[in-house]
Amino acid sequence: MNQEASGAAHAPRLFRHYIDGEFVASATTFDDLNPVDGTLVARVCEADEASVDRAVRAARAAQRAGWGETTPAQRAAWLQRIADGIEARFDEFVAAEVADTGRPLEQARSLDVARGIANFRTFADLIRTSHNECFETHAADGGEFMNYVTRKPLGVVGIISPWNLPLLLLSWKVAPALAMGNCVVAKPSEETPGSATLLAEVIHAAGLPRGVFNLVHGHGPNAAGEFLSRHSGIAAVTFTGESRTGSTIMKTVADGVKKISFELGGKNAAVVFADADFDAAVEGVVKSSFTNAGQVCLCSERVYVERPIFERFVAALKARTETLSVGAPEDPATTMGPLISQSHREKVLSYFRLAVEEGATVVTGGGVPTFGDARDSGAFVQPTVWIGLPDGARCVTEEVFGPVCHIAPFDTEAEVIGRVNDSAYGLAASVWTTHLARGHRVAKRIETGIVWLNAWFVRDLRTPFGGTKLSGIGREGGRHSLDFYSELTNVCVRVA
Repeated sequence: MNQEASGAAHAPRLFRHYIDGEFVASATTFDDLNPVDGTLVARVCEADEASVDRAVRAARAAQRAGWGETTPAQRAAWLQRIADGIEARFDEFVAAEVADTGRPLEQARSLDVARGIANFRTFADLIRTSHNECFETHAADGGEFMNYVTRKPLGVVGIISPWNLPLLLLSWKVAPALAMGNCVVAKPSEETPGSATLLAEVIHAAGLPRGVFNLVHGHGPNAAGEFLSRHSGIAAVTFTGESRTGSTIMKTVADGVKKISFELGGKNAAVVFADADFDAAVEGVVKSSFTNAGQVCLCSERVYVERPIFERFVAALKARTETLSVGAPEDPATTMGPLISQSHREKVLSYFRLAVEEGATVVTGGGVPTFGDARDSGAFVQPTVWIGLPDGARCVTEEVFGPVCHIAPFDTEAEVIGRVNDSAYGLAASVWTTHLARGHRVAKRIETGIVWLNAWFVRDLRTPFGGTKLSGIGREGGRHSLDFYSELTNVCVRVA
């Protein structure tokens, strides 16, 4: 990172805020630690309430100065320039993601940074080609009217993004918010400030008008996140993270009746029918349970397998899980990195202990790997598979957000649908079957925002993304993002 963000060459890097077109420091900082070995990545400025207020005021001034009056073609060109800037500094973004999260190098390259670029390019294309509704209306008295819909910016959007897929999920919100003519104040997770700071550098270099994009670093409760969500100058809040935090934000913005979009937690299920392509299902469940050390809101923590193949599936999943290589991100053999932090590891390990207390049989994993080097100071755990728990066990109902899954047998289609739906969450599910009619039938009855058939984690950015129940409110993606990030107005004109 350049000296705008990082400070003196021989001092620890300093990640600053980006407010009103300038990188600014604050008196208070906190440490950004590498989860691989616990070493210091950077010191991060902590935004106080005055800093957040300055960012919101800058965004409102930029909105009044005409950002919302720019044309879709002009905004699309800005988004493409930002995407070009990320692409030009691709390896720096990869390094920032790896330093903050410890994820394998190849995942950061192929998923996180590539998807960040795609988010900006996709919404640039969408606003160039988007269209609005228009209707001819004939009244009972013979009058003829034309009703058409216009989109106007909301104003200033507060964006609070998580640590599990930092650039991917931040850009997923920033790109459509800017595309629809809004100004932005973004707060990335305190665990992963690196790629967000780089994004601010790219936006600054692209010459986006000052105040249109602002970045503040900090924590959540009684800190930057709370200051941002409760600020009267914010028109909407979009948040990805824990369900409890979403509930808190919802209460905070209620008095102002602010527009919200929340993508929250999940306790997602995978259903494997006896007629499934067995090897594909095993590989799919390994991927859906252990990608990013299970730290993806879409990961499968509940696996239901039809009884005739249950024992065979458990044995196969155990064998495949034990081939995963837990290690350092730069090692080409590594397929799973650490958890995000020591505190999160302690949470996951508490579920490891709880599962045994609740009566689980540990098929594989359940502990902490040892390396005999600096990685022993990191936040690693073993990928873990359980069987034998009842559906009401806490480890089957509560989101762990780690590399775990519990496998249970089922006998009938109706039974497994009921068990999948018997959850406080409703984000995603995957179904593995070669019976096409069954696949469509089950997908229709599962109470989640996303259902994959014989796949997992495939995303067309034009489709709706979001959950039900405790998993969120609203949908983003494609025209659904365009709808959320704009105010729709119907204009009715008498024509005859």
